[in-house]
Amino acid sequence: MSSWQCGKTAVSPLLSALEMKFWARSAAYNGWMDSAPDIANIVDGWLRQFAVYPATQPTLQPVSVFREIGAPDNLSLVVPALAALAAEALARDRTLWIVTADDSLLPDISNALDLHLRPLCLVLPGADYAGSIALRATLALLKSRLTRAAEDSEGPAWSAMRNRLRVDDALWRACLAWSARGLDREAPPAAIGNLFPVRIGPWALAGRLAAPADWVMLIQTGQLPDKVRTPWPEARCTLMLASGLVSGVTSLVAVDETVRLRAEIEVLGQELAEMELEFATAQGELAGFAERYHELIAGRMIELDRLHADLAQIKMQHNPADPALDVAARQAAARAEQTRRESSAYSKHAASGEHAPEQGFKPSNDLKKRFRQLAQKIHPDRACNEADRAWRTQLMSEANRAYRAGDTRGLEEVFSLWREGQHGNRSTLSDAAPSAPISARVDALTAEVTRIRQRLVAITTELDRLYGSKLYELFAAARVAARQGRDLLQEMAQRLDGQIAQANHELDRLEPVAG
Repeated sequence: MSSWQCGKTAVSPLLSALEMKFWARSAAYNGWMDSAPDIANIVDGWLRQFAVYPATQPTLQPVSVFREIGAPDNLSLVVPALAALAAEALARDRTLWIVTADDSLLPDISNALDLHLRPLCLVLPGADYAGSIALRATLALLKSRLTRAAEDSEGPAWSAMRNRLRVDDALWRACLAWSARGLDREAPPAAIGNLFPVRIGPWALAGRLAAPADWVMLIQTGQLPDKVRTPWPEARCTLMLASGLVSGVTSLVAVDETVRLRAEIEVLGQELAEMELEFATAQGELAGFAERYHELIAGRMIELDRLHADLAQIKMQHNPADPALDVAARQAAARAEQTRRESSAYSKHAASGEHAPEQGFKPSNDLKKRFRQLAQKIHPDRACNEADRAWRTQLMSEANRAYRAGDTRGLEEVFSLWREGQHGNRSTLSDAAPSAPISARVDALTAEVTRIRQRLVAITTELDRLYGSKLYELFAAARVAARQGRDLLQEMAQRLDGQIAQANHELDRLEPVAG
């Protein structure tokens, strides 16, 4: 019995209750809950095959096992089963390669991976250009999730990942530096695949990365070459699903450039949706904290800075010949004015927007999945013309508002608007008239890839700016304190009250200079 199976009592000790909950919700949302027993049987069969290698003789070199196994009768269950296998590998602290013949299944597999575990999985298309973009997006997603240190980056799998990054700290830093440079022609660090316990991609890319794995699953979405139909180098066990999965979707190496670009956009569109979700989540978390910060701290800071400015002014008046006191008075007055302006600006901004949830921003996994699905469909950077872009921008803005408000119904309304617009014959690049010149379609699709790439870079930059802000540093400290049963903002408010009382007492002792 596999550890992820919903409704069962046998649970792997490495798989946390939180991870089980996330997978169960994911399965239900994607319409797989009714098929959960069938998926469980598929994964159990795979796990039994992976357990073939001799693990009882650690002093001996493990035998590399290769087996060809039958594909499930219901091929629609292959993708959710692969996602469950990824969760099993992470739960059992095993490295896994899911190797496909082409890129046709990559967007579906990426969508099926649990949101909680997605940053631990490297999903890479075969095309070099698309692969670099997807790799940078995955690194940014992983870095963001580690920085946020919220509930969606807790559990044994995440603990194992943090340990992996500590051991390979030099490689992790080199990968982040490569990503930050953003040079198209610069290859990533050679061992980058070793950072991720689960890797998913076409055989040609998997061979180039040469990252060893405990388990390898070969998926015949196209014809795999004979040289791949052997035990994977350094793998404990290699399984290959028998033929029957060959899809009608052309891979990214297709001769038709428009087909290649559309397939590439599907992969990159998934990366974009993941990053939009991460950005919206980080913003939502900080917005709730910022509202409470200004409620508890901002007013007290204004009062304290004003008192300090008054004190400095009176001291300067008592000793007008002392230049140090004059400088101190000017600095205190400027600091008080800056604090007042910042608080006023926040109050105006808050008054014009929605309020954060009273209990803080804690979106459910279902809400996250729906937002990600919407972002993948409606994103403005996937527009085919300016009118389409304006419409998508409006929908995306409303989706962001609904997500940050925890408004599931609002997201469903956005989706309904999207469907109505599609039925109203709003054209998309993928449905462009076949009579259009090929060069024009290639140019339009290339422009879409460029927009997606630019947006991914922009989100990464914004996340870095957000995490580097003083407010986020305080938010992170408050989150750590909360796990210790402390309320950091309330503690700060109490200290400020004491400082305000002391400043008022000192003012009462000083007499202002007459006239």
